[in-house]
Amino acid sequence: MRRRMATAAIAVTLAGMLAVSACSSKSTDSGSGESSGAANSGLTISPVAQIDTSGQEQPSVAEANALNPAQPGGKTCAPAKIATAGALTGADAALGINIKDGAQLAVDQHNKANPNCTITLKTFDTEGDPQKATQVAPQIVNDSSITGLIGPAFSGETKATGGIFNQAGLVSVTASATNPTLTNNGWKTFFRGLANDDVQGPAVANYLTKKLGKKKVCVIKDDTDYGAGLASAVTAALGSNADADCSGDVKKGERDFSAVLSKVTAAQPDALFYAGYYSEAAPLAQQLKSAASNVVFVSGDGSNDPQFTAQAGDSAKGAYLSCPCGPAPSQFATQYKAAFNQAPGVYSVEAYDIASIMMKGIEEGNTTRPKMLQYISQYHGAGLARQYSWTPKGELSTSLIWMYQVK
Repeated sequence: MRRRMATAAIAVTLAGMLAVSACSSKSTDSGSGESSGAANSGLTISPVAQIDTSGQEQPSVAEANALNPAQPGGKTCAPAKIATAGALTGADAALGINIKDGAQLAVDQHNKANPNCTITLKTFDTEGDPQKATQVAPQIVNDSSITGLIGPAFSGETKATGGIFNQAGLVSVTASATNPTLTNNGWKTFFRGLANDDVQGPAVANYLTKKLGKKKVCVIKDDTDYGAGLASAVTAALGSNADADCSGDVKKGERDFSAVLSKVTAAQPDALFYAGYYSEAAPLAQQLKSAASNVVFVSGDGSNDPQFTAQAGDSAKGAYLSCPCGPAPSQFATQYKAAFNQAPGVYSVEAYDIASIMMKGIEEGNTTRPKMLQYISQYHGAGLARQYSWTPKGELSTSLIWMYQVK
């Protein structure tokens, strides 16, 4: 009886599929990172706890101790450039815009305090597409005045272009790409500004099972490098709590999740973990809420954006979202809102920190690509999001994860 009722619920969900899909596309194409849908829903993505790989809570960095791009001010240097690369248009543009704006805020604050040391931020739109990114990467490396890159943003485009930046000797510090294999390519110029999915996976899995008491979890992933890496890490850490009978795959751009949800409802899990981006997570959460409202929706950093709540609406309430990204501290959030008329989003803080680190390097005379590479590889200091220092492979020396909940 329960399975027949669940199947009927999915059928009802599908009846409104076209309307939901159309609304999603319109909202995402704006690339605003914020929408009236989010405002009308009254929902917020609120930080719950910073955790380690065992799921245990850990203290966060104090805002007062973080590197400030405006201090001490009064520096003198030759004009210099840094850059960002990521999706500024397309289905997942909000994530790239968050990064661009976070970096721009740091640059603007630096330049105001250091009028004789002007630094320019150049932005490059990859649309989050690996193929497009390979066309954009040569434009970046051919501009010899660019001494540091914040990005690329997504794992797929990072995988496609890492060799190009490495050959050019251009340091690239990603604020968001989390596929663990990226640091196994032998690139000397690639650094990750947040934890990878081999950290995120165990942290989330242990939080679900030990803190939230979830015994059976269905893991669903999209067909991106990011989705595959995160799903693999979460599934491995869940162990016997991951139900293989209800694991599943979806495609980027997909909006009809009836097939995968039929397996989920049949398994009667405690939670569904989705490894992918908000443009698919939102309709998936809506359809899950209609088909099995008692199943908790959980996802990672790809869904941790105001666009998720804007597009999913009330169906997002109660969802848990993990992220290697830190929440925006109060002063930073106020400054960001004043500059861009919207709240900071996922990865905004990381981009701000990375831009601040690169500009500190420029202030200290690291104005060539080799010098910037050496500076980043030896850097150690506190940012708004975390402590930054890197291993020889380009991973953070210490990595933690944040858990958020939609309230």
